[in-house]
Amino acid sequence: MSQTSELKVGLTATFPCSYLAEKEEQLIMLLDPEENAKQHYSALMAIGFRRSGEQVYRPHCPACNQCESLRIASQEFKLSKSQKRLLNKNKHFTTRIARTISVDYYPLYERYINQVHRDGVMYPATKTQFDSFVACTWGEILFVEVYDQDKLISVGVTDALNYGATSAWSAFYCFYDPDYAHASLGKYTVLQQLALTKQHSIDFLYLGYYIQNCQKMNYKNQFNPHQRFINQQWKDFD
Repeated sequence: MSQTSELKVGLTATFPCSYLAEKEEQLIMLLDPEENAKQHYSALMAIGFRRSGEQVYRPHCPACNQCESLRIASQEFKLSKSQKRLLNKNKHFTTRIARTISVDYYPLYERYINQVHRDGVMYPATKTQFDSFVACTWGEILFVEVYDQDKLISVGVTDALNYGATSAWSAFYCFYDPDYAHASLGKYTVLQQLALTKQHSIDFLYLGYYIQNCQKMNYKNQFNPHQRFINQQWKDFD
């Protein structure tokens, strides 16, 4: 924690939780991320922080502690039977890594938000919203693209991190073609990110926050073994 002990943070006011009904949410925010985030983001991720656009935050809710940062050690991950079946079902798809935002991304994102997340805070999608949410001037971003032949069907926005001798990727966000809902592209893209972290000898893949009582977020504990950040320490789960 020594690398981050002198960073300045602020506390937001409470507001309705995006994930749990009738709950209030509050965030610790890194101040001046354009100056501090590039150097310290890896260390902050290791103590439960995450980014949204240029901002870096961690939940600090007055009456709830259900958000648990989750990460997977790439060399230890083991495919479940259902994950093996998913990979086999989608074996005709191909995966590529890009380092710049393609003009094909926003139309795919727009369809995803407007059809899959009509009940979410990001609906309706706009180009300005997409640019401010995904882009990050101080970080290194990779885009894990999934194709059905020549058709782009999923994009896993992935942050590349380095923390001393430890390396990590963070699965920041995934959006996909709603016509391929049957292919479980959200889970499939995570499996591709895990395969790539192992291939590139990256130590960890962060999956954001696991929330047991939120159906949209609790799928993350299906990737095992994994670690969750609870009471200021990483605990092992399988």
